[in-house]
Order: sequence, then C-alpha cells, then structure tokens
Amino acid sequence: MSRASLLVLADGRFPAGGHAHSGGAEAAVKAVRITDAASLEEFCRGRLHTGAAVTAALAAAAALGVDPAGLDRAADARTPSPALRVAARKLGRQLMRAARATWPHPELDALAQRFPKGAHQPVVLGLTARAAGLGPEDAAYCSAYEGVSGPATAVVRLLGLDPFDATAVLARLAPELDRVAQDAVDAARRAMTDGVDALPAGSAPLLEIGAEVHAGWPVRLFAS
Repeated sequence: MSRASLLVLADGRFPAGGHAHSGGAEAAVKAVRITDAASLEEFCRGRLHTGAAVTAALAAAAALGVDPAGLDRAADARTPSPALRVAARKLGRQLMRAARATWPHPELDALAQRFPKGAHQPVVLGLTARAAGLGPEDAAYCSAYEGVSGPATAVVRLLGLDPFDATAVLARLAPELDRVAQDAVDAARRAMTDGVDALPAGSAPLLEIGAEVHAGWPVRLFAS
C-alpha cells in the first residue's frame, strides 16, 4: 500500500470533475441558509453526518471488494433526487476516466463496461482506491472529506468567504470526520457478510429538494 496514492486521489487538482459541483452549497446560499463561516460549518456538519456518511460507506465497501453493481443499486436507492443521481453518475464517469489513466486495473475496466454512462461516484471512488492499492479506510476518508471540502471551496466563490475561514471550518470538523470514516469502514465490513442493507442510509431532505430546485435554474455557477 502506498499512502502517497491517497494524496494523489484526494488532491483537489485530480481531474475527477469535483470542482464543477458545490455539494448543494449553491442552492443553500441562494436560500440564505449559508451566509458566513458559522452557517457553512453547520451545513457541512449536516452533510457530513448524512450524505457524506453514506458515500463514505459505499466507497469503503467498494474498496473491500463488495460487488460494485450491488453497491450502485444501493447508491441509487439512497439518492431520492433524480438531479443528484444524474450528478453522481456524471462524477463517476469523469472519475473513471481519470482513474483508468492513472491506475489501470481490470476491475475498473469491467465497471466502465458495465456502466458506460457512469456508475455512482462513491462506488467508482472505492474501486479506484482498490486499484491504487489503498484500503477501505483510505476510501472512506477520501469520500467523507470530499463531502465537506466541496461545499467549503464553493462558498469561497459564491460568497467571497475568506478562504482561511473556510479552511478553519474543515479543520474544526476533522474529529467528526474521523468518526464518520471509521463508522463507514465498520459498516462496509458488515456489508461483506450481511449485504448492502448493512450500509447507512441517512437522508438530508433539504439537500435533495435543493438539488431539484437548483437543476431548474437557467443560470448556475456549479453543476450541482
């Protein structure tokens, strides 16, 4: 295992398309639910313990070798918003392109062939971590961190928030991210024997509703 590979995968400059998505922050800013660093922190905390906890477990399970097709169905079932399902598959397709170029692997090839329009992003992320020689903990951390770093970065652009304040939000959330990542790995290990129903299914209705509203905007800074 090379932990340096985790740095490559988690780097915001890795060409996986995440920079084009706000993780729901653009809709939340428009709805005046995010106005400053404090409200950004609350938004990210909520996202961490719901959607990001779910994606972290999916990624960890994929890294462990749980059937990716089953995980993709589980991801679909845990994503009520059609707009978010479309976004997740677009991100999965982009990540797959970057992953196959960076860490060529037969399992990535097989998943790309099975889902030519893209599998859900956390499933591709977990399989990418597996191809890179990383473990479920690495996949869970990477996914959970993406779940909060995306909105934090987006709000810097959307509100002109001081990037130092946005980064401080992520630092304050670090202990909670540790717990979410560990819980995700524990759930993924249970899924190895009990099936995908053992994975978390936390929901965030405002994120789902916001995604549907956001998808109908004629002008958007971010894709989701």
